Amino acid sequence: MFEIPSNLLLKKLKPHIWLSACMFLFGLTTVCQGLVQNYSGLLATRFFLGLFETGMFPGCFYLIGMWYKRSEAQKRYSFFFSSTTLAGAFGGLLASAIGKMDYMRGYRGWRYIFVLEGTLTCVVALSFVFLLPDFPEEAKWLTEEERAYVKARLRVDQGRSAAERRITGHDVRNVFKDFKVFVGGFMYFGLIVPAYGYAYFSPGIIRGYGYSAIQTQLHSVPPWAAAFAFAMLIAFLSDKFKHRAVFAIFPICVALAGFSILLAVHNNTRLQYGALFLIAMGAYSAMPVIVCWFNMNLGGHHRRSVGSAWQVGFGNIGGIIAVYAFLAKDAPRCVVYFVSVGYQNRKRDRSPVDIGLTEYEKTEMGDMSPDYRYLL
Repeated sequence: MFEIPSNLLLKKLKPHIWLSACMFLFGLTTVCQGLVQNYSGLLATRFFLGLFETGMFPGCFYLIGMWYKRSEAQKRYSFFFSSTTLAGAFGGLLASAIGKMDYMRGYRGWRYIFVLEGTLTCVVALSFVFLLPDFPEEAKWLTEEERAYVKARLRVDQGRSAAERRITGHDVRNVFKDFKVFVGGFMYFGLIVPAYGYAYFSPGIIRGYGYSAIQTQLHSVPPWAAAFAFAMLIAFLSDKFKHRAVFAIFPICVALAGFSILLAVHNNTRLQYGALFLIAMGAYSAMPVIVCWFNMNLGGHHRRSVGSAWQVGFGNIGGIIAVYAFLAKDAPRCVVYFVSVGYQNRKRDRSPVDIGLTEYEKTEMGDMSPDYRYLL
């Protein structure tokens, strides 16, 4: 709900201010969550955690996409996205260690987890006010020559960014007139379900193999680490071949193979544990490809800011479903997007190049301009 307004504020207030503020308030709310005394207080802190979190992922995707060419963006998207897999690998271990402070000074261990991790987030957020770059058009640490170079290389690849114009409600409505925007949201939705399903249920699955709580935490680390390595390999190959569709579909097939093993095998714990590797590697490698592919095919600030926020916001609804079910039928929607952008590229190749549009009109159209070609 708040992703699109957040990205609009990001454009207006500048990334180093808005993203740092969202991160600081998220950390502060986490600290408050460790201090709550009743269920109502817990519900209130959970609401504000979600509110402040909404600006982070779509805002970072939006910012990253405005710095790199489409053929070099996947490695950056995957590295950023895969930070979640590293957090999954070590977050449990950190929480287990902090949890041993149970009843220290009269506080339960779970309170210390929220207070200490939230405090660390606040400290890091304050440093990002000075470290986080703005958009290339506004970056003060670039010289005029460097800024012109960055803008020129991006203009050749993606057209004009239209950074100088404000984003209006009319721009937001125009984005949703493009059916590919809805396909992009369903692509992410279809992958959120198995990915969140793994994140929610893998500890329980591993614990079911007879491991203790500490052993469960230790055995949850290798699949996350393998997912990070596989995601970076997929990203490198995707950028090298300047292609996205195959490198989204292949990891999905890997994840489906892992789920198939878990559904079919019930008496071989080693094979079942190996299936968890396939699920984590597949789901968490395909997701950054889907996000990068869709975001980088949106031309201009006015389309990318809205489209990236919509994809993440709508897709995250899948996290609710993941608690109850895994819907494998949602995965093939990336094929629909591939066919759609491929068809529009061929249609534009057959159409006249000069149809009387001015450069301003083409800039306003973003990726809907007849000169724009989508990355497949």
